[in-house]
Amino acid sequence: MYTFPNRLKITFLVLVLVGAAGLVAGFLSAPSTVAEAQAMVADAHHGGGHGETHGEAATISHGDSHAEKNSHVAETTEAHEDDHGEHLLHQLQNKPWAALYVAAFFFMMIALGTLAFYAIQRAAQAGWSILLYRVMEGITAYLLPGTLIVLFLLVLSGMHLNHLFIWMDPEVVAHDKIIQGKVAYLNVPFFLARAVFYILGWNFYRYISRKYSLAQDAANDISNHKKNFRWSAGFLVFFIVTESMMSWDWIMSIDPHWFSTLFGWYVFASMFVSGITVIALITIYLKSKGYLPEVNDSHIHDLGKFMFGISVFWTYLWFSQFMLIWYSNIPEEVTYFLTRIEDYNLPFFGMLVMNFLFPLLVLMNSDYKRSNYIIVGVGIVVVLGHYIDIFNMIMPSAVGDQWFIGMAEIGGFLFFLGLFLWVVFSALSKAPLIAKGDPYMGESERYHY
Repeated sequence: MYTFPNRLKITFLVLVLVGAAGLVAGFLSAPSTVAEAQAMVADAHHGGGHGETHGEAATISHGDSHAEKNSHVAETTEAHEDDHGEHLLHQLQNKPWAALYVAAFFFMMIALGTLAFYAIQRAAQAGWSILLYRVMEGITAYLLPGTLIVLFLLVLSGMHLNHLFIWMDPEVVAHDKIIQGKVAYLNVPFFLARAVFYILGWNFYRYISRKYSLAQDAANDISNHKKNFRWSAGFLVFFIVTESMMSWDWIMSIDPHWFSTLFGWYVFASMFVSGITVIALITIYLKSKGYLPEVNDSHIHDLGKFMFGISVFWTYLWFSQFMLIWYSNIPEEVTYFLTRIEDYNLPFFGMLVMNFLFPLLVLMNSDYKRSNYIIVGVGIVVVLGHYIDIFNMIMPSAVGDQWFIGMAEIGGFLFFLGLFLWVVFSALSKAPLIAKGDPYMGESERYHY
């Protein structure tokens, strides 16, 4: 039985408190008026607001024209500056909300990706991974609080407390024919109802699979194992549909003008490799503390192979989506990548190095996949890389080019990191780390190649 040490509890609590302080600072520093927003941008650019300069130039260039024309230009310029100022205010007000949402979604995504991997192992009746079941169940314990936090943020968006989802604003919809054509699907009641449906389904499977897993330890037959097999096979059908719809709802609809038929698979690959990587990291940590003695290099090697293979799969999906959209050059689609290449150049291309090039070059070597130190090093890079991937999916549509890594972004990541680790390690301490009743346990203990 794993014991959750007090020093780890203190460490995770400090992460939560420091993260919460950063989030509060981010929200308090957000502007409340257009003037404050313009002043913040002017300070960031070392003085001289762009809007003011543009307005003066427009007035001067038409100053020698007829009075009526000059008046019309002034009114047009003023209206344009008002719209620009309002848009800028919404972007800067969105910044702490978006930072909170990115971190909340990312750590929820890790738990959901782990649950999918766990269900696949159960449905396939794989023998090698039985020793890792309780680690997976510990990680998926975060799914309930993680999904509820995301749902809470979605409800707040539906109450118009932020501007993350522009299609929730009736004024925007009234002047946007593209969004008007999607109102039957993109409306707040249906949006939240779908979210509740997804969350109930995912968490119900997690609850029922955990229940049968623990019951199998004390059982004299394998009936609980068989039930878990059937539930896992059914869940995978439910998951692959709801995961795609979730990715459309919770991420793609932030920019309702853009769409990609590969997006559901792309998000799935990101959550899948993130979940597998965290399984490897926590398994290696527990083994270093004297737990899970039966876990050997072959188990770690298999986790490393999954990290390598899914990283390549993620890159295939990324390139397929990028290449097809870039080559077709349809304005409504290619704008998505133009915005990220122009305004998010470093995180956009940096994540390709972290999520593909680095794991490809390191994990291609079979011996390296058996090294705990290398798996941990690559794993940390991959986890951070996919956090940046989620950052790239959400931030450009939410805050435009008004992004930077500040208190809200750092605070959001640390807050949810501490909360995630606290929930996971608490769950690990509530049940034996070995699923001794599983009929394939012997195969997992003898797993060597």
